[in-house]
Amino acid sequence: MERKSLPSRKPPVKRGERYKVRIEGLGKGGDGIARIKGFVIFVPNTEVGEEVQIEIKSVKERFAFGEVVG
Repeated sequence: MERKSLPSRKPPVKRGERYKVRIEGLGKGGDGIARIKGFVIFVPNTEVGEEVQIEIKSVKERFAFGEVVG
């Protein structure tokens, strides 16, 4: 049986863009997790419930990394 891969969906964020996000949870490494249009963004040095301004630093196929700015 052939396994079908999901159609490649372009991430809704780009490196260098800034967003205001709410941290919804924590990842295994302790980084905060936010979502933009359902797309996961890992944000270090944040806590659940925080609303922060972030800049996207790195974008992968299924997730991205952001950094708190301001």
